[in-house]
Amino acid sequence: MIEIIRSEDEPKAELIQRFGLSEKQAEAILEIKLRQLAKLEEIKIRGEQDELSKERDKLETLLGSDRRLNTLIKKEILADAEKYGDDRRSPLIERAEAKALTERDLVPSEPITVVLSDKGWIRHAKGHDVDASSLNYKAGDQFLDAAPGKSNQPAVFLGSDGRSYAIESHTLPSARSQGEPITGRINITPGSSIRHVLMADENQFMLMASDAGYGFVCKQADMLSKNRSGKALLTVPAHAEVMPPRQISQLETDLIVAISNEGRMLVFPVHELPQLSKGKGNKIINIPGARAKSREEVLSQLYVVPADVGITLHAGKRKLTLKPDDLAHYRGERGRRGSMLPRGLQRVDDIDILTDE
Repeated sequence: MIEIIRSEDEPKAELIQRFGLSEKQAEAILEIKLRQLAKLEEIKIRGEQDELSKERDKLETLLGSDRRLNTLIKKEILADAEKYGDDRRSPLIERAEAKALTERDLVPSEPITVVLSDKGWIRHAKGHDVDASSLNYKAGDQFLDAAPGKSNQPAVFLGSDGRSYAIESHTLPSARSQGEPITGRINITPGSSIRHVLMADENQFMLMASDAGYGFVCKQADMLSKNRSGKALLTVPAHAEVMPPRQISQLETDLIVAISNEGRMLVFPVHELPQLSKGKGNKIINIPGARAKSREEVLSQLYVVPADVGITLHAGKRKLTLKPDDLAHYRGERGRRGSMLPRGLQRVDDIDILTDE
């Protein structure tokens, strides 16, 4: 307005046109001194300046204090939650960390039997009803061990030196062939050989032992290794041999039946043995060190038996059935010598675990 009044020849008409004023309003403006108009504008500007200064000071105070800033954020979130929030319509569920699929995850879970020969040749047959001893073997070779499992489980091989090796079972050749040498898959310690094979879930508890009379409990996962050279699992004393691993069904109630070649039998709970990932373990049955070293006395039979079932001992053509109550005679603390079996039944060749009675 000040500019129009100062520069226009007809300021009245320009004011009416520019601001849509009536003639009376335009005349009233023209009668006001320019100094008054300028003062009004200054008052308005100073008012805006004061408001902006207060807002600036408030923002600087807020940004200079983490506590104030967090309080403001909290208030705004609560206000938005009050205004826009409603009851959650989907549950919050904690999921396991996502992992990339492995080749094993893509393999179908089918029943198979992994077969190991005495010379270390390996293969797998479909199903669990496989008579592995009747398969065709190379000249001079013969059946040694077999393990039923699933095609998406690794096969674990146990060496005479106590080392364990894992191979993906679905990659093994078919039992219709004579298989392939295991030395093409793993690096076996010189002077040792593969003596056992087993398959189970990774959380399956297993009994590991040497015939020197020492052993421990471990999980199947403790036997797994991605290295071709395997992993040190069972410490085998000098001149001792690895016993066949045994699966444990109930860690708290299952019993260990240990028999020496001299006919001493000891029965005690599995849970008395330590759970280890590797090592020598604790004494299962007391065999004097000198006799074990000379192989005069060794642990010949080792089984895991449910607490409420009996067993049948086979010694040549003779056999002896022991019911759960009969086994009480042979119960004792871990590491004891055990009790002698009846004469004529002291050279136990095998043990049958009876079904629940």
